[in-house]
Amino acid sequence: MYGWIWRHLPGNTWLKALISAVLVVGVVFLLFQFVFPWAEPLLPFNDVTVDEGMGAGMGAVSGSLVEVSR
Repeated sequence: MYGWIWRHLPGNTWLKALISAVLVVGVVFLLFQFVFPWAEPLLPFNDVTVDEGMGAGMGAVSGSLVEVSR
């Protein structure tokens, strides 16, 4: 696919590289301005499965050091 795009761009190698960079920046701009904001409510980023009150701090030993005897 990229080869097809490269062959159909006008100009020499430097102009093709410049046009390719502009196309990439344009696609990234469109993704951030339109596609990602549209898709964000559909993604499960706010669906957490861990309760805040359950097990908070249960795995940590607070304020003590464990000595190992040799």
